[in-house]
Amino acid sequence: MSEQASPTPSHSHWQPGLGALGEAFVTFLNPVPLTRPHWIAHSPAAADYLGLDEAWLAQEDALKLFSGNALPEGARPWASVYSGHQFGVWAGQLGDGRALTLGTLPAADGTLQEIQLKGSGLTPYSRMGDGRAVLRSSIREFIASEAMQALGIPTTRALCLTGSRDPVYREQVETAAVVTRFAPSFIRFGHFEHFASRQQDIPLRTLADYVIGQHYPHCRQAPNPYAALLRAVAEGTADLIAQWQAIGFCHGVMNTDNMSMLALTIDYGPYQFLDAYDPGHICNHSDERGRYAYDRQPDVAYWNLYALGQALLPLIGEVDDAKAAVDVYPTRLAESQAACWAAKLGLQDSTAASELMQPLLMQLSVNQADFTLFWRRLSLAVAEGRSSFDGVRDLLMRRDALDSWFTDYLRALDEHGLPDTGAAMLRANPAVVPRNYLCQNAIAAAEKGDFSEVRNLLEACTTPYDTRWDTHAYAGLPPDWASGICVSCSS
Repeated sequence: MSEQASPTPSHSHWQPGLGALGEAFVTFLNPVPLTRPHWIAHSPAAADYLGLDEAWLAQEDALKLFSGNALPEGARPWASVYSGHQFGVWAGQLGDGRALTLGTLPAADGTLQEIQLKGSGLTPYSRMGDGRAVLRSSIREFIASEAMQALGIPTTRALCLTGSRDPVYREQVETAAVVTRFAPSFIRFGHFEHFASRQQDIPLRTLADYVIGQHYPHCRQAPNPYAALLRAVAEGTADLIAQWQAIGFCHGVMNTDNMSMLALTIDYGPYQFLDAYDPGHICNHSDERGRYAYDRQPDVAYWNLYALGQALLPLIGEVDDAKAAVDVYPTRLAESQAACWAAKLGLQDSTAASELMQPLLMQLSVNQADFTLFWRRLSLAVAEGRSSFDGVRDLLMRRDALDSWFTDYLRALDEHGLPDTGAAMLRANPAVVPRNYLCQNAIAAAEKGDFSEVRNLLEACTTPYDTRWDTHAYAGLPPDWASGICVSCSS
């Protein structure tokens, strides 16, 4: 059983968050301690946001707390129940199978953040699993969470990562780790699907009222607060997907139980940032039919919103009202996507940006151009006076493939360019993202006991626009072996 830990220096007690709704929504239980836990890494930016002192984070109390070996004073950990569609098929009851929420703490900006241990042991929702997370997948989630935050994309956060030599059995024997992650809420579409599937309208309404009260208070004033909630989630999801597409992010498992009611990127499993631009790229080795391919993500999100609308229908009342709320998604997505492309191109006019994108993306695909490097080198070329696009041409199989496009682009810059265009583009197009091969290098070193590469990669991925990385290996072309990395639902 976990022991009682000293409270953090800046917080004397914890609030229950969703746990306050009671046992229809959560199961209260303690984490399963790790054997001889050790530190792997922590995020200074996340610690600062939570108001946690760096000196305290170096202490044994913090290590015990964030490995599940001790509980903060006043905390009553819980795992929540939800259901969902997985790969488009109803999967029935799911839930927090390897995560426990300790409670909520106020962050530096005053928002309440749920603090959750992922990999903390068996829960009633573990099904056939062991409730643990392996070092490999934990490193990937830790780095990606903080990278997305630095990229300005809504996401759950990761405070720290602890490990143990305890064995965990996957395709092979691996070692255990715990990611301490946080968000204003981890409530998913699947939480609503759970109660709707059981025709339990009272807890369904209780949950919706909770989400509205905590996160969407403006919906209370709407003629139909539940339709307003659905619309707000649809709009937020559209904005999120537009940002994913613009940065080349593939989620890999966009099941309804992995979709956030706050439109956050949640549950980093077999994700990938595109190397060569391939609109049909499938990043998840378990996704045999390519349901969650990069270019299908926008439509899958729309499908998932319809599943959420169906779940909320007992509260909304009229099918037409639910449909109208969800159907704001396509227009909002198109607007958000156009705005994202305009920022990446350094243009003020979204229409002009959209006209440039179709021929550009076609050539990037045909020429197998590296997605992140294309945008970064284009930004550098503009920042350096537009005198040469040779660095961009070097990424193309046919060096002259974009010559006519460059002419059109320069004209658009003259007519619609942002003030200080080059600097603006360098703030919109990162030099570094957590590519699969960079994560794999960090994982390989960590599995040998060297965690320095985890910390080094974290530093780069949390300062992704810094020009110091432009000459670093992290910002280079991926090696040939990178295309052979397989990530799956166990990753």
